[in-house]
Amino acid sequence: MAPLHRETTRRIFLGGVPIGGGAPVAVQSMTNTPTHDAEKTLAQIEKLVAAGCEIVRVAVPDRRAVKTLPELVKKTTIPLVADIHFSEQLALASVEAGVAGLRLNPGNLRDPGAVRRVARAAVEAGIPIRVGVNAGSLDPDLLAKFGGPAPEALVESALNEVRLLEDAGLESIKISAKASSVTDTLAAYRLLAEKTSWPLHLGVTEAGWHDAGVVKSALGIGTLLLEGIGDTLRVSLTGDPTAEVRVAWEILRACGLRERGVEIIACPTCGRCNYDLEGLLREVEKRLSDIVTPLRVAVMGCVVNGPGEAAHADVGVAGGADSGDIFVRGEIVERAVPAKKLAERLERLVREVAAERG
Repeated sequence: MAPLHRETTRRIFLGGVPIGGGAPVAVQSMTNTPTHDAEKTLAQIEKLVAAGCEIVRVAVPDRRAVKTLPELVKKTTIPLVADIHFSEQLALASVEAGVAGLRLNPGNLRDPGAVRRVARAAVEAGIPIRVGVNAGSLDPDLLAKFGGPAPEALVESALNEVRLLEDAGLESIKISAKASSVTDTLAAYRLLAEKTSWPLHLGVTEAGWHDAGVVKSALGIGTLLLEGIGDTLRVSLTGDPTAEVRVAWEILRACGLRERGVEIIACPTCGRCNYDLEGLLREVEKRLSDIVTPLRVAVMGCVVNGPGEAAHADVGVAGGADSGDIFVRGEIVERAVPAKKLAERLERLVREVAAERG
C-alpha cells in the first residue's frame, strides 16, 4: 500500500510521545475505574499498556482523585492525562501533581479567566492541553447560534478556547471535536483541519456497545485517517477499555498506517467447513494475544482452498473434521495434524516466525 498523504500539523509532545508533525498516530484510551482507587486504576492501566495503549486519560472529578495522581504518575509507564470538567481548582491541582497533560471541555469550563490561569500553569509545567469539545456539552449561546450541536458549533467552540490558550502563551495544544453522529464528526474534523494546524485527536463519542461502537468508530476515525486527518485517536466503547485499544490498532492496520501484533484472517465458512472453526479461532486468538510482532495468521475452513486463499499469511491452518494442515506462506509444512493439536502446533510456528523477525 502506498503511504497515505498526511495533513501537516504542528509537533507537540505528551510526555515522551510525539504528537503531530508527521509522528505516528498515537493510540489513547481512558480508565473507567474510580481514579481515587489507585490499585484498581493502576491495574487497569497496566492492562491497557499491554494491549498497546500509548496515552492514558483518567477522570479527575474531585479532590480524592487528585490525591492519587502523584502515585499514578509515578507508577504509570505512559503519559497520564487528567480529564477536567467544571473546576479550575482541580485542573491546577492536577498540573501540580505532575500529569503529562490536561483535557479541558470548553462547554464545562466557561470562565475565560479560569482557562487563562490553567493555561499559564500548563506553560510553567511544560505540558500540553487538549481542547476536547463534545456535542452534548456546548455553550447555550453556540447552540442558539447554530440551531443545535452542528459541526460548525463544535469547531467554533474549540477555536474560541484555543485562542484563550494561545493568548496565555501556551504553545502545546491538541484539539478534538466529537459527536455521536459519524457524519457530524467527519464534518467537524474536516473543518478543523482547514482552520487550524494544531494536532487533532480523533474519536466518535458515545459510540455505544461493542458492535455498533466498532462500526461507528471504524467509519468515522478510519475515514478521517484515510483523508490524512488525525494525530491521535481513541475508540470509545462501553465496557472494558482494553477493547478500545485493540480496535484502535485494527483501524490503524486497516488504514495502512501502523501495525502491532497478530492480524488473524479467517474465512466466513461455507458448506465445506466441517469442523469448529469458530472455536479454533477463539483459541488461536487467546494463545497469540501477547505477541507484538506484526504477523498475519490465517484460520481457514477447509483444505481445498485454505492455503491458496491465505497464501499471503505468514502462518495458517486449514482444518477438517478430525485433522488439519498447517502452512507457512502458502506452503503446507505439517499435514493431518490432529484437531486437538492444531492450536498448539500453530502457536509454536507463529512464535518461531515472530522470533525470527525479532
